Amino acid sequence: MKYILKLTCSLAIMAVIGLGSAFADGKFDNAIKARKALMSLYAWNLGQLGAMAKGDAEYNPEAAKTAADNILSLATLNLGSAWPQGSDSTALPGATRAKAEAWTTYPESANIHKSLVTAATTMADVAGSGLDQVRANIGAVGGACSACHKKFRETE
Repeated sequence: MKYILKLTCSLAIMAVIGLGSAFADGKFDNAIKARKALMSLYAWNLGQLGAMAKGDAEYNPEAAKTAADNILSLATLNLGSAWPQGSDSTALPGATRAKAEAWTTYPESANIHKSLVTAATTMADVAGSGLDQVRANIGAVGGACSACHKKFRETE
């Protein structure tokens, strides 16, 4: 009986210690997951437009309009809470590729984001009206994404 009690207490203590460190270490887990999900959705929608622009997929006005509208919706979400200070790759190596410079040089990252909103707005306005419009505007959307990634994202 003493053995079972000691084992139970030992397991309980290990669980509490493990949970405590998991909560401390996982402080930014949900924010980082939200950011990664956001980037995946950007990539999915931009990929559809890019495939059409390159001729790898047939131009479909409804699909182009939907993808462009999705990018605009994503760009205008208020996700400031997904970017808490201290959730960068220096503080959390391996958990995120966001560089600390996104915070330390702020509002530079916000200004780049504004260019994404501008480009996404234009793309959403024209994507359903023809392949030439998609081709003419995709560079601005991709360029805004690239500008932020080059400055504020670690390479793999």
